[in-house]
Amino acid sequence: MRADRLVSLVLMLRQRGRLTADTLARELEVSTRTVLRDIEALSAAGVPVFAERGRHGGFALLPGFRTELMGLNHDEAVALLAAGPGHAERVFGLGPARAAALRKVIDALPESHRAPASDAARRFLVEPETDLLPSRSDAEKVPAAVMAEIRRAVLAGHKLRIHYAATDQPPRWRTVDPIGLVTVRDRGYLLATRSGADRTYRLSRVSVAEELPEPAQRPNQVDLERIWRERCARFLSDGHLTVPLRVNPRRREELLNTAVAVRAADPGLHPDPEGWLRLEATYQDLRHAEWALWQLGTDAEALAPAALRTSLRDRAAAMAARYAESPES
Repeated sequence: MRADRLVSLVLMLRQRGRLTADTLARELEVSTRTVLRDIEALSAAGVPVFAERGRHGGFALLPGFRTELMGLNHDEAVALLAAGPGHAERVFGLGPARAAALRKVIDALPESHRAPASDAARRFLVEPETDLLPSRSDAEKVPAAVMAEIRRAVLAGHKLRIHYAATDQPPRWRTVDPIGLVTVRDRGYLLATRSGADRTYRLSRVSVAEELPEPAQRPNQVDLERIWRERCARFLSDGHLTVPLRVNPRRREELLNTAVAVRAADPGLHPDPEGWLRLEATYQDLRHAEWALWQLGTDAEALAPAALRTSLRDRAAAMAARYAESPES
């Protein structure tokens, strides 16, 4: 851990020039005293770092000193730098590691390419916090200590003990064999097995996690994308209601936020002659589908099943009849 921090400290000084101990401590998320000890360790190891006194003083490297990290071309560096700090830093609690990696990416480039790559990356914005549509859902929060413990168990191939609250159930302890981690639309999932049976856990519902020393019972090689696809298919076919529908593109995000899942229907996301999208939305049951589509009013139309169309029609007729009457004085 300290070795990574020392490398990050050197790269920050190389890329940004003179920095104060307070700035270094804030960026590295350590105390000022720790920074001073790290500076002493670097000097003892032969890294030419020196202190400048005065109001605008700080620590700097001798001009011309550089580390070597080769193998990245310009487009590869731009792709990594453009990944975006907001969304990417939240993924599985790896924000600090990502920041350190990006410092190494920048330092890997030749001097003449460093500024152009950074400038180019600023032209891309990935997963911003603010959306054009007002209904964007907040990312689920997972305590850092919980996420770190889960991540360690997944990578080490050890069993994992979690205190988990399933839907409409009190939280209880479970011991699982972790397979991998998946993030979809700012929601994180742990794919695992429990007593040999497939299990999928929402990370936001894990309050405590503990990596166990026993090895997990899992295959050495894993196709996480295939496993996730198969589990999604089983989940969507297990007692849920799939509704083919048309929706005004302006309300698509609201549809996504009220359905269990939404898939593109033929011809995909291309609008129909009226400019609407044809999609397939999955709901928990008929009642859930009626409630969700009622929120969209005339900006959505369920094409099937007949029972859903009938219930929405009767509800609209009852509403129209209610407001056709004059209010009582």
